[in-house]
Amino acid sequence: MPLNHANLEPSAVASQLEAAVGNVVRGKPDVVRLAVTGVLARGHLLLQDLPGTGKTLLGKALASAMGGHFGRVQCTPDLLPTDVSGTSVFQPATGDWSFRAGPIFSNVVLIDEVNRASPRTQSALLEPMEERQVTVDGVARLLPEPFVCIATQNPLGQLGTFPLPESQLDRFALVLSLGVAGRDAERDVLTHRGGTAQLSAVRAVVGPEQMAQVIATIGSMPVQSELVEYVLDLVEATRSDARLQVGASTRAAVGLLDLARAHATVVGRTYVTPDDVQYVFRSALSHRVSTGADGDLAGAWAVLGDLLARVPVPR
Repeated sequence: MPLNHANLEPSAVASQLEAAVGNVVRGKPDVVRLAVTGVLARGHLLLQDLPGTGKTLLGKALASAMGGHFGRVQCTPDLLPTDVSGTSVFQPATGDWSFRAGPIFSNVVLIDEVNRASPRTQSALLEPMEERQVTVDGVARLLPEPFVCIATQNPLGQLGTFPLPESQLDRFALVLSLGVAGRDAERDVLTHRGGTAQLSAVRAVVGPEQMAQVIATIGSMPVQSELVEYVLDLVEATRSDARLQVGASTRAAVGLLDLARAHATVVGRTYVTPDDVQYVFRSALSHRVSTGADGDLAGAWAVLGDLLARVPVPR
């Protein structure tokens, strides 16, 4: 059963989410914090790393802690768009067509190995991730609230992978990489004090209605005009830097401010500071800008770090 229905203080919910996921995903507190920040900002997450580093585990732990209906799609090259969105089915008994919803109609949907799906199937995610609805047979159907897409991706160039288009990458609030766990974290996994063995113990922090309420409260947090200008300065810097062929979009600017609000909540504040913007800046924009080399997140990360150091910080 969902916990703490009476306590919908956003910072308390954030703290419980972080603790629940951190008990499963050991040794990665910064990744867990960013993941919780992303879902509280009403954003979608892309987890990118080598197989076996805990990407799916992080997604499932987040889904369990958030509560609500959980859906999962295991991507393969022969996966069809209707396997994600659903389809209309003919009922011989009545002579009518009825809609059978796909796994995308969930509060949390895990898209495992998203870049193993064909571009045609990947495109089925564009509408739900941005508009939070799915159009099937000309009828637009709203997705439940909250709706969070958590996708995992193998490194580009591995067998059977298709690159994600820029339009889809821009719909992810954050791209996170777990990396190989440290020795202490691996010991916890081997001795069943973390990892899959602890996943079944995760309980929902709140229900979906309460989670939607918390997200809405965070989204309405006021931000000082100086901080809005700071976000605009950072985004503009990505568009004017000669090292970047593609700068950040307006959607990226909106997402950056939402993530700053969510991070302020995670650390227990009800106001946003420049530190919040700086904490999420590179993870929020590294996949939304381009150095010209395919999949060069490391190069983008370095340029963004330099811009972060050069753009004046408001007092």
